[in-house]
Amino acid sequence: MKFVRGGLFALTAASFCAVVPAHADGNAAAGKTKFYTCVGCHGIPNYNNAYPAYRVPKLGGQHPEYIAAALNEYKSGDRSHPTMRAQASTLSDQDIADIAAYLAVAPEKKGD
Repeated sequence: MKFVRGGLFALTAASFCAVVPAHADGNAAAGKTKFYTCVGCHGIPNYNNAYPAYRVPKLGGQHPEYIAAALNEYKSGDRSHPTMRAQASTLSDQDIADIAAYLAVAPEKKGD
């Protein structure tokens, strides 16, 4: 029974992996163009958001997986921020992959 249970678990896990959509490869050059709407907040040194009040993070040099996950969570509503949800809701999966690819190679702003 132990082997059957382990084999069943492996088969179930493999089937879940098979249905997860593959992430599209991002194009950093396209992402740089698509990032233009983000610069209004994320490109201003020492910018603080009015509501909710917090310092807007700089995104250059961030891991693409993190950026993609965050944008998808804003898009789905799993992360709550009205402005980010509105922005992310307009992005396709390819847009998200492109922006994430760009931010991974964009210069990190120190001291901003």
